[in-house]
Amino acid sequence: MKRPLRQPGGLASLGVRGRSPGIGPRLRAIFGGGSSISDASWEEVEEALIAADVGAGTALELVDAARGRLATRAADVNGVRGALRDEIAARLTAVGSGTFDLGPSPSILLFVGVNGTGKTTTVAKLASRLTSEGRAVALAAADTFRAAAIEQLRIWGEQIGVPVVAQRAGADPGAVAFDAVTAADARGLDAVLIDTAGRLHTKGHLMTELTKIRDVVQRRLPGQPRHVLLVLDATIGQNGIAQAEAFSADAGVTSVIVTKLDGTAKGGVALAVVERLQVPIHFVGVGEGLDDLAPFDPRAYAEWLLTA
Repeated sequence: MKRPLRQPGGLASLGVRGRSPGIGPRLRAIFGGGSSISDASWEEVEEALIAADVGAGTALELVDAARGRLATRAADVNGVRGALRDEIAARLTAVGSGTFDLGPSPSILLFVGVNGTGKTTTVAKLASRLTSEGRAVALAAADTFRAAAIEQLRIWGEQIGVPVVAQRAGADPGAVAFDAVTAADARGLDAVLIDTAGRLHTKGHLMTELTKIRDVVQRRLPGQPRHVLLVLDATIGQNGIAQAEAFSADAGVTSVIVTKLDGTAKGGVALAVVERLQVPIHFVGVGEGLDDLAPFDPRAYAEWLLTA
């Protein structure tokens, strides 16, 4: 019997630690005097959020919403943090962050992103997680630009104990995707996870290739891919928004996985991307091990962002 995916465990349980001070100390400095909160204080809060890569527009909206929440309550540092936390968590939850549904089998998961985000490792992590929940999955090596990428995915497949659909280096990525979907359909698999080559979002011809891969999947299995997952590096800063918009336009991004959250004092770009694309964050990665991936918890993320 298939077991459901485990529920969110919170970022603290993932060992997010050891980063440099973030917005929490800034909030304490702003309100450390214990005096009433002035317009200037709220402007400093807005600046602190912008510095955390939340984005100027979202920062202004968060401050306005927090001020509204505190209209009839004491507005000390804890009150401000709580109001901001509640607003951030509400915005993330509203788009479905923290939930993940494979849908009818076979479910096709297409992974996209720029170079260096940890995309292939993330594919392996999610495959490991799904198999631990009793799902039958396969991997597809549609990053055919590098022979090393194909070999890396094969090694992960052996370690996890799942099949890998691959062709030679230089083969058509769309053909690999087609073979993977056909295999998933024929074998009655629950899901196939398609790894694609990392690419700069500014390279138009490479981005167009993602559109072709998605179209191949759709023609072979209407209604798929179920998820087009953008793997986003949390350390990238505001450039992550431009990346997200480009991948959304060409690949039809439906959700986000945030990596390297343990390596930044900011991480607000995750919220900025959700606000811009109105798509959920499903998972967060904080390390290189197969177990270093867990469902995204909106409230825990908000607490982490504001308390460091």
